[in-house]
Amino acid sequence: MRLSVPGPRSLAGQLFAMQAVLIAVVVAGYALFSYVSDRSQAEEAATRQARAVARSVADSPSVLAATRAADPSAELQPYALKVMRDTEVDFITIMDPRGIRWTHPDPDQIGQTFQGHTEKALRGQTFTETYTGTLGPSVRAVTPIQDGPRVVGLVSAGIRVEEITQRVQDQLTALLGVAAGALVLGAVGTYVINARLRRHTHGMNAAELSRMHDYHQAALHAVREGLLMLDGQYRVALINDGGRELLGVAGGVVGRSVAELGLPAPLTGALLASEPRVDEVHLTAARVLVINTSPVSGGERRGTVVTLRDVTELQSLMGELDSERGFTQALRSQAHEAANRLHTVVSLIELGRAEEAVEFATAELELAQALTDQVVAAVSEPVLAALLLGKTAQANERGVELMVSEDSSLDDGLLPETLPARDLVTILGNLIDNAVDAAQGSVRARVTVAAYTRSSDGTPELVLRVSDTGPGVDPEHAEAVFQRGFSTKPAGPGGRGLGLALVRQTSQRHGGSLTVAEADGGGAEFEVRLPLRESGTAAEGVPFGVTAARGAGGDA
Repeated sequence: MRLSVPGPRSLAGQLFAMQAVLIAVVVAGYALFSYVSDRSQAEEAATRQARAVARSVADSPSVLAATRAADPSAELQPYALKVMRDTEVDFITIMDPRGIRWTHPDPDQIGQTFQGHTEKALRGQTFTETYTGTLGPSVRAVTPIQDGPRVVGLVSAGIRVEEITQRVQDQLTALLGVAAGALVLGAVGTYVINARLRRHTHGMNAAELSRMHDYHQAALHAVREGLLMLDGQYRVALINDGGRELLGVAGGVVGRSVAELGLPAPLTGALLASEPRVDEVHLTAARVLVINTSPVSGGERRGTVVTLRDVTELQSLMGELDSERGFTQALRSQAHEAANRLHTVVSLIELGRAEEAVEFATAELELAQALTDQVVAAVSEPVLAALLLGKTAQANERGVELMVSEDSSLDDGLLPETLPARDLVTILGNLIDNAVDAAQGSVRARVTVAAYTRSSDGTPELVLRVSDTGPGVDPEHAEAVFQRGFSTKPAGPGGRGLGLALVRQTSQRHGGSLTVAEADGGGAEFEVRLPLRESGTAAEGVPFGVTAARGAGGDA
C-alpha cells in the first residue's frame, strides 16, 4: 500500500481553509458568549419575576384576611394555584411564621415544613435565593405577610432551575440555527471568492507565486531587449531597464499613457495600434528600433506586450554594406569596360595601327585619372573621397553624371573624432543614392555634390550639399520627406522611406540640421550642416558640408 503525500494547497485553497476556520471560530465564540449571557439574563429575569409575584401575593388583602381564618389552606390553596397559572411560576407557597405550609403545588406537602431560609423574611425583609426543595433546585423569593408591624405569614414564589435551563436551551437552539446559517453563507461566499482567486492565480500556491515573482523580476532586468507592457487603456503597466534606455524615457513612466511619453508620432501610433505589429522599423531621436506588438486578450482586451530591439548599429552596417555592394558592382562594370577597351587596343595593334592604339589607351587613362584627381583635390578626406569615387561609378552605370562642385574643399585630418566616418557615410551615401534615383531618366541627368567647411556665427561647421536634376520636392512635402515611411517610389522588399529619416536622425544626433530647397537648375537640393565641436578643427572657409539635391522621386 503506497501512501501519497498531498502537495501544497493552492493559494486560493489556503485562503478558503483559513477563512472557513476563522468564520467557525467567530460563530462558536459568539454562540458561547450568547449562551453564558442569555443564562445570566434568564436567571436575573426569573429572580425579578419570582420577587414580583411573591410581593403581589403578600400584599393582597384577601391573603391577609385568610391568615386569620380557622383553616387558611381552604381559602389560600385555590388562590395560589390560580396565581401560579396566571404568572407562569412553578410554585407559590404560603406559610405561617413557623414555616408550616398552607399551600403547595403538591397537596401532600401542605402542613409540612417549608424547605428553605426564612430568617430575613421574619425580620420584615424580602430576599431571593437558589435552593433545592421538594420540586428540585429553584430560584425563589421569600417575603413577609404583615399585619401592621407584626409578621403573620410568609410567601415564597419560585421558578425551577430546570425551567430556566429549558428557556436558555430554546434560545440557544435558535442562536445555533442563525450561527449555522451564517457559517454556511460565509463558506459559500468564501468559496465563490476563492474560486475567482484560483482562476486568477492559475491554482498556484503562495510559494509558487513568490518564486514566479522572483524569476519575473530577475528576467525583467536581465533581458537586454526592451520590454514594455501596456494595459487596456494604453497606459504603461511595466517597463524594464532596456525599454527605458531604448525609448529614452526616465522617471516614473508607469501609469502614464503612451501618448504622454514624447515619442515620435509613427512610433506612438504603432504602440497604440490594436492590431499586432511584426518587425517594424521605427526611428527615435538617437536610435533605430525594431518593434513587435502582441495584444493580450482573455475574452476582452487586457493590454499589449511590446518588445524593442536596437538595430542602430545593424542599420549603419547595412548602409556600409550597401555602399560596398555598390563599389563592387562599379568595379565589376569597370572591369568589363576595361576588358572591352583592352581588346580594342590589342585589335588595333594587330591591325598595325599602333599609334591609334596608344592614343586610344592614353585618352581613357587621362579621363579616369582626371576624375580621380578632381575628387581627391576637392575632398582629400579618404573615406569620403572613396565614397564619392564609388558613387560616381555607380551613377555612371545608371546614366547619371555625378560631379563634385568647384567650391568643395575638405582636407584630410580636418574632421574631429566626435564625427565618425561611419555617420558621414550614412549621411552622404543616402543623399547621393536618393539624388541618383531622382535624376535618373531626366534630361542631362546630373547630381552635384559639395563638401566644404565654413564658420557660422563664430562656430566652424561642416556643410554637405547634394542637388539633382530630378522633378524636385513638392513644397507641401518639404517636412514629410524626412519622416520614416514617406516615399514617392514603389515599395521594395525592404520597404521605403528610411534613408532621409536616417540622415536627419544622424544629423540631429551631432547637433546638426537637414534642409531641402529647390536647386538652381530645377530638382531638389538637400543640405546638411554639422558643427565641428573641437576647437581649431576648421578654419574659416574650410568647413565640411554636403548639400544633397534630389527629386521627389527619391527615397523620401
